Amino acid sequence: MQKGTIGVTTENIFPVIKKFLYSDHEIFLRELVSNAVDATQKLKTLSSFGEYKGELGEMDVTVTVDKEKGTLTVSDRGIGMTADDINKYINQIAFSGAEEFLEKYKDNANAIIGHFGLGFYSAFMVSKKVEIRSLSYKDGAEAVLWECDGSPEFNMEPCAKDSRGTDIVLYIDDDSKEFLEQARIDTLLKKYCRFLPVPVKSDGKVINDTEPSWNRKPADLTADDYIKFYHELYPGQDDPLFWIHLNVDYPFTLTGILFFPKIHNNFEIRKDRIQLYCNQVFVTDSVEGVVPEFMMLMQGVIDSPDIPLNVSRSYLQSDTAVKKISTYITKKVAQRLEEIFKTDRKDYEAKWNDIKLFIEYGMLTDQKFCEQAMKFVLLNDTEKRNYTLEEYKTLVEAQQTDKNGDIIYLYATDPIAQYTYIKAAKDKGYSVLLMDGQLDNHFIGLLEQKLEKTRFVRVDSDVIDNLIVKDNKKEADLTPVQRAILTTIFRSQTPEVDKANFLVTFEAIGEHALPVVITQNEFMRRMKDMAAMQPGMNFYGDLPDSYNIVVNTENPLIVKITKESNDALSADILPLMEKIDEYNSEITKLRGDNTKDQDAETSQNIKDLEKKITDDRAEQDKLITAYAEKNSTVKQLIDLALLGNGLLKGEALSSFIERSMNLLK
Repeated sequence: MQKGTIGVTTENIFPVIKKFLYSDHEIFLRELVSNAVDATQKLKTLSSFGEYKGELGEMDVTVTVDKEKGTLTVSDRGIGMTADDINKYINQIAFSGAEEFLEKYKDNANAIIGHFGLGFYSAFMVSKKVEIRSLSYKDGAEAVLWECDGSPEFNMEPCAKDSRGTDIVLYIDDDSKEFLEQARIDTLLKKYCRFLPVPVKSDGKVINDTEPSWNRKPADLTADDYIKFYHELYPGQDDPLFWIHLNVDYPFTLTGILFFPKIHNNFEIRKDRIQLYCNQVFVTDSVEGVVPEFMMLMQGVIDSPDIPLNVSRSYLQSDTAVKKISTYITKKVAQRLEEIFKTDRKDYEAKWNDIKLFIEYGMLTDQKFCEQAMKFVLLNDTEKRNYTLEEYKTLVEAQQTDKNGDIIYLYATDPIAQYTYIKAAKDKGYSVLLMDGQLDNHFIGLLEQKLEKTRFVRVDSDVIDNLIVKDNKKEADLTPVQRAILTTIFRSQTPEVDKANFLVTFEAIGEHALPVVITQNEFMRRMKDMAAMQPGMNFYGDLPDSYNIVVNTENPLIVKITKESNDALSADILPLMEKIDEYNSEITKLRGDNTKDQDAETSQNIKDLEKKITDDRAEQDKLITAYAEKNSTVKQLIDLALLGNGLLKGEALSSFIERSMNLLK
């Protein structure tokens, strides 16, 4: 019997293995089965080169649970080990046999998994003792038993073993008894080993598919094959919309299939949609750093031997090879989408609403993808027609260019609630886009940066003539007295709306246009919408909504209200306005050019004049408000406008209903 101390390059290696090398103890099974597959592949390679002339026989890897003995055994009929091999590859932890083997057969070797040096020692995370029983393929080799209880000391001696290969016997720790449950082991094997290239048996059944779809040629796969594979990965989900088959061998090796699932307009970045494999061994479904963030909305498989199994997330994010892979995947996804768009635009448009969120998020978060996607991103109008960016510019450029030379893209977010505004725009011959997606508010900002001399304006943010301002815009024809009277009349009769401010404005928008229109300030609304989606913008989120009560001075009802209120109030209001103007002129003279040199008497005179202005304005408002209180038409027009925008609620709505009933009597 040989006794010895395991040669390690790190002091106290076992605590390191248990606590730091592997974050999850279940990973031991992946490592041991991977090593067994590796040993099997090595023998197949030697046989193909004529360096092993014996019969290969059955080459399965077997995982056996013995609950009574408290053992879990991983067996293979691969290359096996001699005592010298164990000394070299097991007792010297820092050396990896697979690395040496790969170098020798780098151009022809089958996929070799176990090139991580410490994979075998993950067994000690769950075991109080580990045995290796191995018989090498070499002629005249003697079977060997190696055992270790997790300390640096080991025992090694000859043993009886009839068949070529290796058995790794784990005596499971008392605190890891879960790994003696067959169901638990089967679950882990299906998670980590379901696509290994060598059959893996557990409880008498093969649990893996040795030829997964991503390793087959695209020409050999039908659409049904891809869809079937998708449902194997993600049972119970809708069929995927599209898929991309990745296959590259330079400057890195990468295979895989990525699917576009139906997202149902629900923006949710999940970390477990894409599965990462290394030579068909499952690594992780947390692929941040390997694929761009927006691709977290996709599903599927990526397999690359250039991505090591046992690395930290920070390593993945900084590794040069990983960055190249990420860039390549972005490029291939964009190329595939463009190909689908060009070859079958009808199908692409039919699925647009299901992939819109993915493409917009990609454009917002990845500059390179954005550049490519500008060719196949679509805009939808309220008539449910689709346009590329170039097509839409051609459509609206002539009609919707304002006096400053900017192309105005009108859009709506709710075609039912904003119907009146959409109709007003269409009556002018304008096109209106529908931008009702979860990311559209941010996407609009991106397009305004990318498209030259282009602005997006929501269709209810102003009256139609102000949305696209032309040189021939007509101004509201009101005298100062009429403007003052109407402003107070409409302001005083506007009900209190929670978290909303209203400003009365006047526009001449035609006798057939509505008498009163409610519009919402474009800038403030955008800021509030963004504040609702991203932290750090609470300032805007806490501000009240800003609305305009736009009074159409050409509507017959407003013309009548203007004349009647002017006749009733101008005799009292005009003298007050003239006095206010006089007081303001006096204040201007008293202040002069330098307000710092005013004496006490001058300052007091200014304060007295300001008080007179305040008192006269209060009197003016009192007279107009008293008149307005008796004018049910004004109240009705305001409430109708508020009702059309969903802003009339509670007591104000109840009063409107009661007033409407009285008007019908």
